[in-house]
Amino acid sequence: MVYAIPVKRALVAMMALAGVAVWPAPAASASVPLKDITHRYVGSAVAASYLASEPDYRAVLTREFDNVTPENEMKWGTIEAVRGQYDWSGADAVVRYAQTHHKTVRGHTLVWHSQLPDWVAALPADELRRVLHDHITTEVKRYQGKIRAWDVVNEIFNEDGTRRDTVFRQKLGDGFVADVFRWAHAADPSATLYLNDYNIEGKNPKSDAVYDLVKTLRRQGVPIGGVGVQAHLSIQYGFPDGYRANLKRLTSLGVDVAVTEADVRIPTPPDAAKLDTQASYFDQLWDGCQAVRKCVEFTTWGFTDRHSWVPDVFPGEGAACLFDADLKPKPAYTRINP
Repeated sequence: MVYAIPVKRALVAMMALAGVAVWPAPAASASVPLKDITHRYVGSAVAASYLASEPDYRAVLTREFDNVTPENEMKWGTIEAVRGQYDWSGADAVVRYAQTHHKTVRGHTLVWHSQLPDWVAALPADELRRVLHDHITTEVKRYQGKIRAWDVVNEIFNEDGTRRDTVFRQKLGDGFVADVFRWAHAADPSATLYLNDYNIEGKNPKSDAVYDLVKTLRRQGVPIGGVGVQAHLSIQYGFPDGYRANLKRLTSLGVDVAVTEADVRIPTPPDAAKLDTQASYFDQLWDGCQAVRKCVEFTTWGFTDRHSWVPDVFPGEGAACLFDADLKPKPAYTRINP
């Protein structure tokens, strides 16, 4: 199926030359959903509240994707904001949706310095280690056999390739990384376990550090099975140099790679030129993954501008998703799936 994409692109080009409009297309016009044009998993981050309250959101998600990632529902700050008081409602809702609609789930995320309850950071070292073990074991076992892949450790490197000085590193040392992968594997041996980070799409000091760490962990027999390349991009910066080569070198270590959080933000308001550049970036991300045999997943961080996180974090930027706020496919969508 992957090899049919150039043929479809050629057809679209011929239609354009003949004066036949190929964009914009109404939301219901895509004859082949994204999930059906590749054997890779195609996913999106989702929010349980939108699944419950927005039928149009749920319909597009169900049609286009075969994998879902809970956007916030599985983070420590959500499930156990108060010590010993668990709220599994959002995570359970996303997993139920996935099971009902025959989709896989990417668990996100077990260990992250952000969205971490204050009570966790206040623990002394010995207690933090015990609590971290219990947290991972409790969450992973709850969804044992229901989660295809877990982002076990999230965003542990600085841009220069040094380790981020998180509370986990300060109190437990660098060895905590190997420990948490082992604990997660013990809780669910069937799940593929990932190290996940941003700005590691191309070759740079940060991706070099990821490569070196994964190489070391593999040599130590640590059960790490993949690297998540987040792919939060902006058209104000060039497309990452060496993207395909970087994916290939990571898979040379014997692990899978996955594009885990793709979006491409643009200065607002969008116009035709900006949307075309955005489409080019998405296309390069998609095709690079398709070109690497062990790139097993292409997931976007949300699929509609209606609910994108970007405007809140990057003022003056937005429109970062494949579908607009009205759930109509944008040029980026049709560039991937003409």
